[in-house]
Amino acid sequence: METRRLFDEDVMQKECEAEVVRTEPYHGGFAVVLDQTVFFSEGGGQLSDTGTLTAAGKVLAVTHVHEKAGEIFHETKEPLEPGTKVQAKLDWQVRFDHMQQHCGEHMLSYAFYKLFGAHNVGFHMSADMVGIDLDKEVDWQQALQAERFTNRQIQEDRPITTKLVPAEEAAKMNLRKFNDKLTGILRIVSVEGSDSCTCCGTHPTSSGMVGLVKIFKVEKHKEGSRVSFLCGREALERVEQYMLAALDASNLLSIKETELPDGVARLQQEKKELSERLTECTGKLLEYRIAEMQAHPTATKAGHKKFVFLEPDMMPKEAKALAKRLGEIPESFSAIFYRNGERLNYMFLATDGAELSCQQVIRTVNEAFGGRGGGRPESCQGSAACPEDWQAKAEALMSVL
Repeated sequence: METRRLFDEDVMQKECEAEVVRTEPYHGGFAVVLDQTVFFSEGGGQLSDTGTLTAAGKVLAVTHVHEKAGEIFHETKEPLEPGTKVQAKLDWQVRFDHMQQHCGEHMLSYAFYKLFGAHNVGFHMSADMVGIDLDKEVDWQQALQAERFTNRQIQEDRPITTKLVPAEEAAKMNLRKFNDKLTGILRIVSVEGSDSCTCCGTHPTSSGMVGLVKIFKVEKHKEGSRVSFLCGREALERVEQYMLAALDASNLLSIKETELPDGVARLQQEKKELSERLTECTGKLLEYRIAEMQAHPTATKAGHKKFVFLEPDMMPKEAKALAKRLGEIPESFSAIFYRNGERLNYMFLATDGAELSCQQVIRTVNEAFGGRGGGRPESCQGSAACPEDWQAKAEALMSVL
């Protein structure tokens, strides 16, 4: 027996009385079938409703709803006996959010179709963003034009209607899109003087209830574009977050919000210049340290020069520059240990004439630190989680070479 779909009869109905038809195990919980329901099951790109089932004072959370062969299954943690009378109640904020997003998607898709001949070929609704895929590329200016067009139609508070028609009749209607493979009775959702298409989802009764549409990203996708946006309450809250972030950033930089791009560009240039100066100073310091080591040399057991660097804070590019410089010293062995975040990185070099295999050294170091790495006899590198006593350990390992 198919479940009576009260949301098709009155989309604004928030709760209803119902009777349990049956309950069956489902994904570690249970799926409850009612004779009628206000719960919309996931479908048409729209997310499922959530809410509660109350029976004899006991309240069960409905975490998800799905449909199979005309029956609607309410997913719960506990079962309900057949014949039990329940009060089915929606989490109305969740339902209304979904209706705003889905109806906004219809109207925005219509705007891209009407203004630019771009067809919606994909619809994605997640917990934090909605997206449509268009079959042609659009740029930001076109997206904003479509957004303004949609918001004007939302503000006009146009009536939204649904009706059931045979597929043969629907094929003759002026719809934004129609799948000629559809058969039987189809549900048509229409915004007066605007979008009209087949859809199984829930929509508000007028466009004004969508509130607003705000596009947040336009990017190339396959041969067309993907447009990410939000509608209604979720759009307003996201814009508030962005506004507060912009205010905080402008206060930190002591500039107007509209000057943020220039302010960020200026910071990037300053950062680049400081980085270049720091690299230059670091290079000079390392050269000084190498010179000091050469003036007071230590040696391997084979009598070759040995250079060991234990750096508590070093960038990988600095370590590579140091290794390149050490590689210019003939008949020498060099070891560089440096911490970068939570990792300990190490590099070993043996120049021409040094009778020491870096592969043997790194095997010993990997075993001592529980790390991984390898390379050639003359050059190896690896890394491990960085213990607190890494400097003492590294120094002890290098002292016996």
